[in-house]
Amino acid sequence: MKVNVQNPNFTADQKLIDFIGRKLSKLEQYYDKIIYADVFLKVQKTSGRENKIVEILLSVPGNEFIVKKQANSFEAGTDNCTQSLQRQLMRQKEKNRAVA
Repeated sequence: MKVNVQNPNFTADQKLIDFIGRKLSKLEQYYDKIIYADVFLKVQKTSGRENKIVEILLSVPGNEFIVKKQANSFEAGTDNCTQSLQRQLMRQKEKNRAVA
């Protein structure tokens, strides 16, 4: 799976990019036909603590999954996104089994 990380208006350090890659690679054990993942990291200019936005677009054959989460840190947002994507991928896999 190819992972593209886009972070406008700031530069993400390599540890964060590696963390995102590790989390997304774990999704392949739930659905092995993932083509690519686009990750968008944004910082919202608000006074609240939860100003980090993580948006992940996951492409699988015939479908795309988009998840957007807001959290205190990019790591927490990535965790929340991957948990949501895991549930969606498992549902997709069940649908594919039911059709076959």
